Amino acid sequence: MQQMRVFYATQFVLPLPPGHRFPMAKYQILRDRLVAEMPGISLAQAAAASEGELALAHSPSYIASILQGTIEPRHMREIGFPWSPAMAERACRSVGASIAACRHAFAQGVAGNIAGGTHHAMAERGGGFCVFNDAAVAARLMQAQWPRTHALPLQVAVIDLDVHQGNGTASIFRRDASVFTLSMHGQKNFPFRKEAGDLDVDLPDGCGDDEYLRALELALDELAHRFEPGLVIYLAGADPHEGDRLGRLKLTWDGLEARDRRVFDWCWQRRIPVAFAMAGGYGLRIEDTVQAQVNTFRVAAQYHARWQNCSR
Repeated sequence: MQQMRVFYATQFVLPLPPGHRFPMAKYQILRDRLVAEMPGISLAQAAAASEGELALAHSPSYIASILQGTIEPRHMREIGFPWSPAMAERACRSVGASIAACRHAFAQGVAGNIAGGTHHAMAERGGGFCVFNDAAVAARLMQAQWPRTHALPLQVAVIDLDVHQGNGTASIFRRDASVFTLSMHGQKNFPFRKEAGDLDVDLPDGCGDDEYLRALELALDELAHRFEPGLVIYLAGADPHEGDRLGRLKLTWDGLEARDRRVFDWCWQRRIPVAFAMAGGYGLRIEDTVQAQVNTFRVAAQYHARWQNCSR
């Protein structure tokens, strides 16, 4: 049986000033736990996305400003990181990891990215700790490389279950009927000015397991009614967890696992390949964020095994 492929860029560490609120250490902790606890997966270093690949979703001027360090300070403040060569390299590698995950999802059914989910990045600017939009670049590249022998173009669904709305993804695909953007997020949470996606589900502060899972069930039913994807990109944010300091929702461990299982099962029942990324997570304890992510990988591995058994 083939191992589930998972891509990382943890060796490209973004240097942050002391006290910065972004939990950069979570990626290495997650990778270490996956190595120790899940021998059935195969981890590989991600290649950097090229400028040409990034240009499928971002303007050349914005790409150049990031890669060359000429971006205006006010735009870097919107992103929330200080500029450095390491920041630019890591941003390209994070996109490259989602590209690789999509390619392996076509081959194996399920593949993952330890980072990714940078859904606040728009075509011409970043924001909210997001430099380049990995889901948007990967979706466009998979469509461009879709074999011409297929009767129909590739349609992609982005299922975004980060607690914050995927405003950048919605903006990039606003006029693109070949990509369906579904975002379930906190109504009163960042970004405070939302971008209209194909299906936006606003959730109240304090939303718990039952309410959340009912809303997810209805959203997936509507997605199935309105769209037929050939690929799903799933943003499995850990920040709906009740222990997240930025999330404002109240999902338990069981609720988050049920969420993940519902998405992977929705894809499996339709035999739709799914590439997943970790997206946000800002737990009061970094261990809680990592635990939520480890749980997502465990569920993903179970569905990867189903794909392998089916293909025999």
